[in-house]
Amino acid sequence: MLSFSSFLLEEAQKKTLTVFDIDDTLFTSSSKVRVMKDGKLVRELSPLEYNDDKLQPDEEYDYSEFRSAEKFSKTAQPIDKMLDKARNIISLSKSNESRVILVTARADFDDKKKIIDIFKRHGIDIKNDVYLERAGNLNLGAAAKNKKYIIHKHLRRGGYNKVNFFDDSMKNITMFKSLNKEYPEAEFKAYLVTDGKVKKV
Repeated sequence: MLSFSSFLLEEAQKKTLTVFDIDDTLFTSSSKVRVMKDGKLVRELSPLEYNDDKLQPDEEYDYSEFRSAEKFSKTAQPIDKMLDKARNIISLSKSNESRVILVTARADFDDKKKIIDIFKRHGIDIKNDVYLERAGNLNLGAAAKNKKYIIHKHLRRGGYNKVNFFDDSMKNITMFKSLNKEYPEAEFKAYLVTDGKVKKV
């Protein structure tokens, strides 16, 4: 696998779309998605568990913790190595026609300013330098399907010849790789993030 410095050198020569997941990729947090049935709590899901979950009859998701900017602010712990990578790639993207987006399975947070401030404290300007896509707003089904729609949207617009995807879920990575059939002219590279360690898959 390329060293990160070689990776950056390669990026500088191409028009690249780079996509970062947030939960368990850039930050960890204690936010949970609650599964409810008849008004009662059935189970609580971490972000990774939510990616693979399937609702049973009469169950529904309660996203109140996932929407809480206050909860994220209080419990989010940075994954420093990944944030370093993101900041370097964002900085590089300013010098060419590349773009970096963050894609979360969450829907809109209840306090946009607080979320902007949290990322800014960690050197990422989601107001000017990157765009935060909230896949949970789409309600197309599974988290992977929502993320696929968003990445597809950016690929249609961009004319990118390389696409990088960093995520902690193999289901999301499988989704990402399936897009390569629609964009065979682009080079697709997926990276699985586990406990801050990155593995090309």
